[in-house]
Amino acid sequence: MENTPLFWAAFTAFVLAMLLLDLLVFNRKAHVVQMREALGWSALWIVLSLCFNYLVLRTMGRQPALEFLTGYLIEKSLSVDNLFVFLLIFTYFRVPQEYQHKILFWGIIGALVLRAVFILVGAALLAKFHFLLYLLGAFLVYTGVKMAASAGEPEIDPDANPVVKFLSRHLPITSKLEGGKFFVRKEKLLFATPLFVVLVMVETTDVVFAADSIPAILAVSRNTFIVFTSNVFALLGLRALYFALAGLMQLFHYLHYGLALILVFIGGKLLVSEFVHVPMSISLGVVGVLLLGSVVLSLLRPLPKKEE
Repeated sequence: MENTPLFWAAFTAFVLAMLLLDLLVFNRKAHVVQMREALGWSALWIVLSLCFNYLVLRTMGRQPALEFLTGYLIEKSLSVDNLFVFLLIFTYFRVPQEYQHKILFWGIIGALVLRAVFILVGAALLAKFHFLLYLLGAFLVYTGVKMAASAGEPEIDPDANPVVKFLSRHLPITSKLEGGKFFVRKEKLLFATPLFVVLVMVETTDVVFAADSIPAILAVSRNTFIVFTSNVFALLGLRALYFALAGLMQLFHYLHYGLALILVFIGGKLLVSEFVHVPMSISLGVVGVLLLGSVVLSLLRPLPKKEE
């Protein structure tokens, strides 16, 4: 089923239809996304993801369904941690709330294209070179340890971003926002706006995010259809999740430790896969317990006011 071009085409058509519905109907005009709207869209994408998971269960079997759900949870949880970076970017560039949805919309479209390439290339390499599994496992363990050691404090420095530096040198940029436009024409010259710079910043940081999440999901499943669809559903709900959690993200201050442990667990599972087989149901349970535990611990032990 997953290798049928018609099914891939149907899934792609569904994604495009949802994106067009979002862009042309529900968010045709720039506006501040309120909590109620964000929660509604978040719930819708979660329900659609679970319905698709059930479809996978009925048509492909229990193992692919567990792989999809595990991959979806990993991508979703890593996305929650990375939403804080988006918040820092918007704050740094002082992007008005009514334009943030537009940036995230086009940013996620770019992320879908880039991740499709990463997934196809990564899966092809893993299928051809078995030893890469162990390198992948070691990389995930290293990433998890590094994430835990960073104390969950990302640094945003646009001046150090090579793509932003390239744009600043080779593209004329207006000094202020021009409504919700990415480009404007002045005196027959095309200028980029600061909003386009923010979009580029979001896209390049997503490449860094993909370096963590794509290997983690490829470690769970090497079925490109499962890996791609779990990524797509997690990313499509990312914008709504951002607006729903923007004011609450600092409450989950232990989440990055839970994510770090998940990456270490998945990496360790790959490293010992030749000797120990860990059932997918156990992997799913471990991921769920670590996520829930880090969230509950964050709520039970909130940061002192000064640290917040």
